[in-house]
Amino acid sequence: MTRSAFRSLTAVLGLSLALGLRAPASAQETEAIYRTPAPELAALVDAPATPGVSLSPDQTTMLLMTRPGAPSIAEVSAPELRLAGLRIDPRNNGPSRGFTYIDLALRTLDGVERPVRGLPEEPRIGNLRWAPDGRHIAFTQTTVDRVELWVVDVESAQARRLVDRALNAAYFGSPFSWVSDSRTLLVHMAPEGRGPAPQEPAVPAGPVIQETQGEAAPARTYQDLLQNPHDEALFEHYATAQLARVNLDGTVRRLGPPALVRSAAPSPDGEYILVQTTHRPFSYLVPASRFPTLIEVWDMDGNVVSEITDLPLQDNVPTGFGSVPTGVRSITWRADTPSTLQWVEALDGGDSSVEAAERDRLFLLDAPFTGEATALASFPLRYGGTFWSEDGYALVFESWFATRQVRGYVVDPDEPGELRTIFDFSMENRYDDPGSPLSRETERGTSVLLT
Repeated sequence: MTRSAFRSLTAVLGLSLALGLRAPASAQETEAIYRTPAPELAALVDAPATPGVSLSPDQTTMLLMTRPGAPSIAEVSAPELRLAGLRIDPRNNGPSRGFTYIDLALRTLDGVERPVRGLPEEPRIGNLRWAPDGRHIAFTQTTVDRVELWVVDVESAQARRLVDRALNAAYFGSPFSWVSDSRTLLVHMAPEGRGPAPQEPAVPAGPVIQETQGEAAPARTYQDLLQNPHDEALFEHYATAQLARVNLDGTVRRLGPPALVRSAAPSPDGEYILVQTTHRPFSYLVPASRFPTLIEVWDMDGNVVSEITDLPLQDNVPTGFGSVPTGVRSITWRADTPSTLQWVEALDGGDSSVEAAERDRLFLLDAPFTGEATALASFPLRYGGTFWSEDGYALVFESWFATRQVRGYVVDPDEPGELRTIFDFSMENRYDDPGSPLSRETERGTSVLLT
């Protein structure tokens, strides 16, 4: 060995000893453990995070939500199913990755703070929602084997489990919502007697077959898509929910049969439910958000009042920015009326590459949802959202990605078709951006413009 080579080897060995590096474990080491850094470094990582804050509807009480530190090894190593764009923990029928809190407290405007008592022993709290009257707060508690529904009595700062039934939190959004009476919740529950998940067959029953209709159907590249019939069976198993009405006294009333409930939104007056359910045929090219969707209005007993539309599989939406599916989209309840639906439909076939004087049209439909929808306004750009005011008008936004243009209009339902421009700016121009409008919550739990 030359002198220069010896010096290099000595330097490497000295650096290894200085850094405390070890040789590979011998065959006699039968037990491996996770190593932790020095206490000073661990303290930086484990430092308490700033708590989350949520104001009560009357803005007199703050809910302080303590965030956890770094997730545990058990949490990050939990099993995960990736189906149709969803990531599901098969043990508890909830999302495999979710942001949770570990403690709750209530603080009034005069600075008096009260810890919430009666929380679960190992809190993993999520989906916190104030009741419209501000007297209760509902939340989910995620355990190893299920997701539970809990509620906090604000006056006593006492938490309790509302029902001894597992929720289905695997599909879109929150697994529950408050009804405007502040005593009832619409809940997505795991079906009773569902049985174990389908087992993957040792031998496939046949090849995976995909059909073509002989026309171009451009699509973006998505992750976590269905790949075979077994994936379809798993998706149906974990996404199927039983919609139920749950009262604060723990009474449960099932609504309709178990289904792939995508969302269930109560009307502002608490008389109807806007229900969206997914159904076959599924696709191996797009996620569940583009699967066929039946949109209906139910009454509070689960009876179908009106079928709004049955959207087909959305597997041929143009890929350009600003392109959207055809048919009903962005359907929701109008915030300033008891029970009026609003939605938008594309006038250009949903294709942003097509020249068109008008792109989208906004529709309204009043209860009992049997007549023709009223066209409120048409927009030259792509619809971007509506903010209703109790003063009898709406603030409606539109935008166009190619030009970065954003416009805001005042629309009066008593004068359909009339648009009064109040904002017109580039989304890249921060100086001209007016920001988002301020809002307040109504007694029914809806959000309207603060005027």
